[in-house]
Amino acid sequence: MDHFLYQDGALCAEDVPVAEIAAQVGTPFYCYSTATLERHFRLFDEALDGTDHLVCYAMKAASNQAILKTLAALGAGMDVVSGGEYARAKAAGVPGERIVFSGVGKTHEEIHAALSGGIRQFNVESEPEMAVINEVALSLGMRAPITVRVNPNVDAKTHAKIATGKSENKFGIPISRAREVYAHAASLPGIEVVGIDVHIGSQLTQLEPFKLAYEKVAELTEALRADGHDIRRLDLGGGLGIPYERSNTAPPLPVEYGQMVKETLGHLGCEIEIEPGRLIAGNAGIMVSKVIYVKEGEDRQFMILDGAMNDLIRPAMYEAHHDIVPVQEPEPGAAPTTYDIVGPVCETGDTFAKGRAMPTVAPGDLVAFRSAGAYGAVMASEYNTRPLIPEVLVHGDQFAVIRPRPTFEEMINRDTIPEWL
Repeated sequence: MDHFLYQDGALCAEDVPVAEIAAQVGTPFYCYSTATLERHFRLFDEALDGTDHLVCYAMKAASNQAILKTLAALGAGMDVVSGGEYARAKAAGVPGERIVFSGVGKTHEEIHAALSGGIRQFNVESEPEMAVINEVALSLGMRAPITVRVNPNVDAKTHAKIATGKSENKFGIPISRAREVYAHAASLPGIEVVGIDVHIGSQLTQLEPFKLAYEKVAELTEALRADGHDIRRLDLGGGLGIPYERSNTAPPLPVEYGQMVKETLGHLGCEIEIEPGRLIAGNAGIMVSKVIYVKEGEDRQFMILDGAMNDLIRPAMYEAHHDIVPVQEPEPGAAPTTYDIVGPVCETGDTFAKGRAMPTVAPGDLVAFRSAGAYGAVMASEYNTRPLIPEVLVHGDQFAVIRPRPTFEEMINRDTIPEWL
């Protein structure tokens, strides 16, 4: 469920007409719903009622300060994967004890910053990384809390570019080596083992891959405890999918996921951490764009928008589907038109949809890309010297620009000309 609905023939973000935002902000832009962000976080939090748990929002999905503050106010932790994300979380007022640091390539500088500023744990991905964490912790006179990310070799049955739990993927250590690696961790004076980490991929639409991975984690927990390790925390990652196509069967609900977690891991008495990103932010955001031209091709019509692949790269990168709807509600029974929906960037890959049947549009009309709140603005670029598009947050009948569109002058002035030119 989201809060982008037609009211009196106009698409609204909560109680604000989207066309009203477009008139003031210009197009294209991203628009987020506070009510949807809050609802989706609470669904996860309530799904784990009865367990000691922390919901850590995966910031890589959408990391604007306003979004982070909205979630932090509800008690969310944060899952960060870079020094920049760590700095963003801290700037949003999230305390270090609610920040988990993931990622395969943590640098010496990032580890130092996180230990100095406070961190709940590092999710360690390799033995070389563990050695650096130990070294930095000792230099600060500290012990670094860690989990080890294990790779359970489970097929997440998702897109190959967002699968992370198979043996061929770069993430974690093979679960078959876990006892050996934990024994090594216990021998390092700057390391404090607190638990186990696992994350098998993103946009999962079935519970079975999670269940298979978590059953392996349960077995490993008992084996490591038998070896003398104090395993008290299980970080289960994120990955639960969202319905990008409204006509498709919906993925499992957070409450169903939470019940499965309790059934597979509840007997261990561990604190549970989960790291949802897409399911919290995805349906909480739309991208709004304007039709520039409708072009007649030899065997098709092209809908050419002012939004492009640099603004929303998911269709070009992942062949991802987004429902695209007119901002002005079509008349009931209106005949659809079939379009190839494209942007103005000089790439054939700048295509959002091919052969998409939808209500007829004309130049100047506004359309909205649904389910664009996750991996939209955060993956945008200035390719073709196109400005990063604004982000807008709606709260009831109010809205605010939470990231403005830069001017061409601001973009150009970031370049520095060498003295010899």
